[in-house]
Amino acid sequence: MVVLLFAIPAVVILGSLLLLAASRRNEAMRVEGQLSRETRQRDLEAQEIVSESEPAIVSGRDIEKAAVLERAGGTELEIQETAAPVPWTAPDEEAVGVARRQFLNRSIVGLMGLSISSFGAAVLAFLWGGGGSGGFGSKIKVGNVTDIQARIDAANGFLYVPEGRMWVTKYPAGSIKKAEAAYSGPELGGMRGGLVALYQKCPHLGCRVPECQTSQWFECPCHGSQYNRVGEKRGGPAPRGMDRFAMEVKDGVFIVDTGTIIQGPPIGTNTTGQEAEGPNCIGQSDH
Repeated sequence: MVVLLFAIPAVVILGSLLLLAASRRNEAMRVEGQLSRETRQRDLEAQEIVSESEPAIVSGRDIEKAAVLERAGGTELEIQETAAPVPWTAPDEEAVGVARRQFLNRSIVGLMGLSISSFGAAVLAFLWGGGGSGGFGSKIKVGNVTDIQARIDAANGFLYVPEGRMWVTKYPAGSIKKAEAAYSGPELGGMRGGLVALYQKCPHLGCRVPECQTSQWFECPCHGSQYNRVGEKRGGPAPRGMDRFAMEVKDGVFIVDTGTIIQGPPIGTNTTGQEAEGPNCIGQSDH
């Protein structure tokens, strides 16, 4: 929607400039047409004068032959004198001005066409973009499942992926049966592969939720909402668990569709049974 707000005025302005350039070009073409007939008439007259007065061209070899014949008493080769050059006529200033305007109009139209094409390509790329390595709003290939799990372990249970604005954590294989009763197919596509991708925003008021290394939960510093490691609500004012994305595992690669945000599970959902594993980073709150 924001792109359209900028795109519509830009297209209107470019269209107006295109119409103005076209009208000026038509005017220049009309003027140029009148001048071109006069110019052609002058050119024809000049050509007739030149053709009547221009002598045959005599080469140096012909002159040498004439000298030899003269010495031998033969026929003398007649050498014609060259005619006087045709006087130079200055170009018509009005015709030169029309040619200059025509060049400028064509340049403006060409630049406008290039600008419109570039703008259209950018809009299409934004609206239909989304490849394997795109940013937020597209499908992101996070990486090989085993490599991601190793990275999660190295980060002590929580992996943050900034280009997707998401947290990726492990989903325990022993909890899949409970998950199948609580989650949708697009969510289970990642959970069955042992991973879950959670949107970083708290569903309460949109604060970015950090991890708590001591409790091994997510704990929001804004209003105290708390979630277990797979984003299920454990305390605080949040109306549900953390939102998550549609996920799939294809050929061993974990793919997250950040353009499809799925609302978090309702209060009371606890498929993993994970309790706080140490002190909370935020005091528990039920308001």
